[in-house]
Amino acid sequence: MVVDFGERAHAAQRWSARVSLAAAALAMLLPLVFAGTGSLVLVGAGLAGMAVAVAAVWWVLTRRGAARVAAAVLAVAAPVCVIGFFDAANLLWLVLVCCGLWVVAVWSGRAALSSTGARPVGMTEHHVPAPRRPFLIMNPRSGGGKVARFGLREKAERLGAEVVLLDPDHRQDVAELARTAVAEGADLLGVAGGDGTQALVAAVAAQCGTPFLVISSGTRNHFAMDLGLDREDPSTCLDALTDGVELHVDLGFAGEHPFVNNASFGAYAAVVQSPSYRDDKVRTTLDLLPDLLTRQQGARLVADTGETTIAGPQALLVSNNPYRTEDPAGLGRRERLDSGVLGVLGVTVDSAAEAAGLLRGPQSAGLTVLTTRQVAVDADREEIEVGVDGEALVLPTPVRCRIEPGALRVRVPRNRPGVPAVKPPLEWRRLRKLAATVGRTAVNRRGH
Repeated sequence: MVVDFGERAHAAQRWSARVSLAAAALAMLLPLVFAGTGSLVLVGAGLAGMAVAVAAVWWVLTRRGAARVAAAVLAVAAPVCVIGFFDAANLLWLVLVCCGLWVVAVWSGRAALSSTGARPVGMTEHHVPAPRRPFLIMNPRSGGGKVARFGLREKAERLGAEVVLLDPDHRQDVAELARTAVAEGADLLGVAGGDGTQALVAAVAAQCGTPFLVISSGTRNHFAMDLGLDREDPSTCLDALTDGVELHVDLGFAGEHPFVNNASFGAYAAVVQSPSYRDDKVRTTLDLLPDLLTRQQGARLVADTGETTIAGPQALLVSNNPYRTEDPAGLGRRERLDSGVLGVLGVTVDSAAEAAGLLRGPQSAGLTVLTTRQVAVDADREEIEVGVDGEALVLPTPVRCRIEPGALRVRVPRNRPGVPAVKPPLEWRRLRKLAATVGRTAVNRRGH
């Protein structure tokens, strides 16, 4: 028996697309059937509740004292009242069913579009020989002591690496340690530490043309996440020493300071400068944000890409490759690290109404999303606060951010359990075409 696997794949695409469209249609029709014209009232109540909740959060961030407490109560009460409204109308079940149908529609639609092969599935892997003299820097305090907990030093040394354990009580120049290691013959530099430490050593590796190894022992490990590394077990990253491949990724710079993730300007950058931030992040943030967000304190920023100007944003994020913004499931992740462009995200909000408008996502008037090769960040003062991969810096204005495409050779394990599946955004036009045409294509193939 001959099995046409291509035809089966086309059939699976067709049925996934049809299931997605059917679920979306049901999610829209059920409210009309069971609530009639009242469905418009229900939708309006839901949207109004979300808008009020977002506006209340804005007041929480920009007010103090009793006004902040009242806003916090409103932020909780708004969604609770909407749920109560649905329940009183005996339609809460309908909301839950419709939400479930939308989940099915999105999941099936993505499955159908993902299998078309129209989008890239990852960065190019380069097969190169294993390093002979790897040199690793490890921070024993990083990630709450992951170096000791996962036996990273012992495993690295068994694999032939030279390991330098940083002294927690004495500040050491990790960039100088890396440069000295390369001068003495190291053919790979690696870091078990936070993103800030990784960026410093990565800059040395890029300058020397030396492969770089990321060990996901930090607290957040954003760079490791976007490389597809296992963040739960950092010891698996060391498998790259014997069975690895290279990814050629970009490196960002804020002035002369490198970053593997992002450089932040505005409110967040000013907050992390506070001496009390490390000891009490929440209290410090709530104390400082009202004056920063209402422009009573802080620099007035202007970001210029040469083609677009963002005037007066309260927060500005410049990232090494853009973060996904078109899909809520992909927020905080970068689809690629080798696109050769910076991502620029500016937030300009001056009222609760504009804060509620952020629910529109990238289409919001208060949100600017750009990609560019370089951007200059200027201000009404000679120096501004900048958070570079979480490290608090003060830099002279203007701060010129740029990207060096393919500057960094990152060695990663061949088998990376954390590699995320790239999911395309849901494009209903493509989905309708897929549902309508794939079946005819399969029929024509059989007839031919």
